[in-house]
Order: sequence, then structure tokens, then C-alpha cells
Amino acid sequence: MKMRRLGRDGPEVSAIALGCMSFAGFYGKTTREESFATLDAARAAGITFLDTAELYGKGLSEQIIGDWMADRGHRFQIATKGGIVVGGARGENDNSEPHLRRALEGSLTRLGVDRVALYYVHRRDWSISIEEVTETLERFRQEGLIGGFGFSEIAPNSLRRAARVAPVMAVQNEYSLWSRLPDLGLIRACKELGTAFVPFSPLARGMFSDQPMSLEHAQAMPFLHANPRFVEPNFSANLAVIERFRDLCRVKDWSVPAAALAWVLDQGDHLIPIPGTRSAAHLRDWAGASEITFTDDERAEIDLIMPPGWAHGDRYSDAQIVGIERYC
Repeated sequence: MKMRRLGRDGPEVSAIALGCMSFAGFYGKTTREESFATLDAARAAGITFLDTAELYGKGLSEQIIGDWMADRGHRFQIATKGGIVVGGARGENDNSEPHLRRALEGSLTRLGVDRVALYYVHRRDWSISIEEVTETLERFRQEGLIGGFGFSEIAPNSLRRAARVAPVMAVQNEYSLWSRLPDLGLIRACKELGTAFVPFSPLARGMFSDQPMSLEHAQAMPFLHANPRFVEPNFSANLAVIERFRDLCRVKDWSVPAAALAWVLDQGDHLIPIPGTRSAAHLRDWAGASEITFTDDERAEIDLIMPPGWAHGDRYSDAQIVGIERYC
């Protein structure tokens, strides 16, 4: 596994991290044993960096990670997130210092650590300026509770405002071959500011797999049930485009998820994607993505199949996009 720097002054971490939202059942039922097996596979693959959040299962994902580390005697570098009111109404966010401090302290307790490498504000609280939130996060860093801080689902202008207050270690937004909005300024802003860009859902919520996802499978998952890209006629249209990419991968002898992840890595050396899975077998399908290198001809072939904007349907429903900064 190749390594990358987490922000300008942060630690070296694996070029691919593991997103741990699935440990809380967002994409189907799972068990503690399956999650432990996935973490075992991550360690074996050379993954050193995990991404989780207070919101995931009301702390369940963090608790599983903490229990695994205590049981195995091994520590990952960890990023976690707070700022969403757990159990509150959709879109209810609180970025005040007292709320973020309580959230961070709870995360540290569940993880069984006294410090995390990275702490994100999960969603913005529009009643508090990003400058004020940045001051809070910088205090946490100075107190030694976090190695650095970042924001999730923000716009380039917000990143620049925050960076005037203190260095921002990372920004986490959705980015993949079918979600390309960060190309319109955010990836560039991160590069200019020495901020790591951390793409989540780089495998398109399971669409970039060696076997096509069925509509029935997608509709059985609450998170995808109403997502515009996973309902007809968008779902079938997206499958047809992805099948052309799948054909290219067969010719090149790439696994589909590994190739899709390698494309994300190819967009800049400051990108550290966080594919999520609850399956050790699925993790092994893409764990070698950092070893794939593309020729210019291969980049052109991929771009011909999947030019920016090819995906059918918005990446979120109107209800799901609450609290996310839009730009461009």
C-alpha cells in the first residue's frame, strides 16, 4: 500500500483509507464479527487510516473500532466527525463549542483513545460562522485532543475562509467517476492550501463492482431507496454506462472497484479516498488500487466512457441534501 500525507503537516497514512459507515448498517445488516474481519483485512492490506463519525449508528461504528483496537492491540490513525445532532431532526446541526466538545469527548471514549488524527465538522451549522467554528477546532488541536481538523461537504469559498483562521488538514466531500462537483474548484483549493481532499463514496455506493447491482438490492437499502440515481429510469441508464466501463476493465484485467478507485487516486497526490465496506472480501477487491497506473490512452478511454456529468439523477434527494453546501 502506498502512502500519502494527510495535509501539509499531518502524518503519513495509507493512500486508501477505510470508511466505516457500513459498520452501523447503513447499507444492510452486519455483525460485529463481520466488522472485525473487515478491520483485520484492512490491516493486512496495509491500510493505516479509518474514517468514522459519531452519527454512524449513534456511536456504534466508533465503538466497534475501539473494541477491535483493544482486542487486537493495534492502533489505526482515525478520523471522526461531529456537529450533527444525533437523534435530532434531519438537518439539525450544532457547531457550538460545548456541543462539539461533548461530541468529541464521546468519540474519544468509544474509540478508547485520548486523541484522534483528524476531527471533522460533519455538517455546517448556519447560525455560526465558519471562522468561529474554526477557532473552536483549533483550540481542540492546541489542547492535544486532535491532530488536525477539517470539514465535510463544504464549498471552496468556505474552505478559504476557514484557512485564513488556521490550517485546515482535510476536506471530505463525495467524489468519484460519477460525482465530479469537486472538480469545479474544491480539489484545486485543497491543493493550493495544503489541505488533503478525502473523497467519500469513491465507488459510487457499490455501483462500481465487478458484478452489476440489481435494482432489488438497491431498493432494499433505506439509504438508497429514494436516491435519484437508484430509481428508474436513472438506475438502468447508469448501469448501462457502467457496463461499458466494466468491459474496459475486463480487457485491462483490472477489477472494477480497483480501477474506479485508482482513477480517484490519479486526480492528485493530495487525494485520500475512503471506500466503505462491511465485507473483508470486497475490501480485498480494491485494496490494490494504489498499484494501478494509467497511461494517457487509458485515461482518455475512461473519459470517453464517463465524461463529467454523465450520471443520470442527482447524487442526493432533496431530503438527503439538507445541510450540504452547494456551489457553482
